[in-house]
Amino acid sequence: MKNFKTIDPQDLTTREVHKILLNAVTPRPIALASTIDNNGNVNLSPFSYFNVFSAAPPILVFSPANRVTDNSRKDTLENVLETKEVVINLVDFSLVEPTSLSSVYYERGIDEFLKSGLTKITSEKVLPPRVSESPISFECKVNEVISLGNNGGAGNLIISEIVMIHINKQLLTLNGDIDPLKLNLVARMGGNYYLNVKSENLFEIQKPIGVNAIGVDKLPNHANKSDILTKNDLARLANIETLPKKAQIKKFIESSEIEKITSLANENEEVILNHKKVKEYLDKNDLESAVLTLFSI
Repeated sequence: MKNFKTIDPQDLTTREVHKILLNAVTPRPIALASTIDNNGNVNLSPFSYFNVFSAAPPILVFSPANRVTDNSRKDTLENVLETKEVVINLVDFSLVEPTSLSSVYYERGIDEFLKSGLTKITSEKVLPPRVSESPISFECKVNEVISLGNNGGAGNLIISEIVMIHINKQLLTLNGDIDPLKLNLVARMGGNYYLNVKSENLFEIQKPIGVNAIGVDKLPNHANKSDILTKNDLARLANIETLPKKAQIKKFIESSEIEKITSLANENEEVILNHKKVKEYLDKNDLESAVLTLFSI
């Protein structure tokens, strides 16, 4: 397609692929990983190749990639291979600078807690300490380490099973749930950019009702050809269990201003005004009226 640049990663250097991936796959959550070696030396380092992958068992996975410059392995990986334990600490905005500082390439055995100014707190079930300032920490036993390659830039998946969770009580609702509006986490973007996940940037989407949602293909043909209704709009309209009945539509037309639209002689004008009205109802979160309006012509 003319609007897309098509790239075969085999034609690029590792650095070029790395740059594209880190700029494209965003935002990425940050795992501030605390580990310890067999001699008791503590390491602290951030990784944005990170996410949750299972609840039963509770599994987090992060990946310290081999260094592109010399294909050497990072201290975090070396420690995990020795002790099979890690504490994954989440990073909020108040920790973004110390977290960045902890990513400096210090010699093995150097304590990044001291370098970054962060505070150790003893863990309950594993040897690596937690970060006291972190809003949420996960003590983990490492089940497996999967190497993805032998070259510089190759990842190493650290499959970490959570054995203890620590949550700052200030983040909890009255029901004991984590309040996403209070987390204020940061995420990695490309280059030197980060994202501060502020409450004003959050929004809610109604989850699909289940297997019986009618789907976009069951909407009127004029809807799928609309220059007014977006893909998001169409998906919301299609998130209903059954098509509206003729009696429902008729009653709605008679009791609303839609009758003025449906009586127009010009079909194109009728469709345009219909879709504008649908959009208006969607903006008011009145899905029922939006659906009935859409099916009224």
